[in-house]
Amino acid sequence: MLLKALSSLTPLLAAGILASAGAFANGQPAVEVEIIKFKFIPQEVTVKVGDTVRWTNAEKRQYHSVWFEQAGDPEAPYIFPGETTTRAFDKPGTFPYRCGPHPEMTGVVHVE
Repeated sequence: MLLKALSSLTPLLAAGILASAGAFANGQPAVEVEIIKFKFIPQEVTVKVGDTVRWTNAEKRQYHSVWFEQAGDPEAPYIFPGETTTRAFDKPGTFPYRCGPHPEMTGVVHVE
């Protein structure tokens, strides 16, 4: 069923979903980043190759996004209060990101 649903997605998006699903299915906890008061908390995280980071919008009324603009990604969909988004990291490096609607909100994922 999952594979049928993924077949309608772009290959890159499907690969990201499968990578994230694998991290959770294997019992590996996601690194958590909370979005609150127009900040990513913690602002910087360090993970290992293959880890997944999960951002949770803990605001009461405000939407945000997690946009890896410098990596050339298109602006990510907005996440509304109570929603989450995840991203798996498959190569080492430093990956800065920002909120699309609020460019003063920035964060960094360091992958070892």
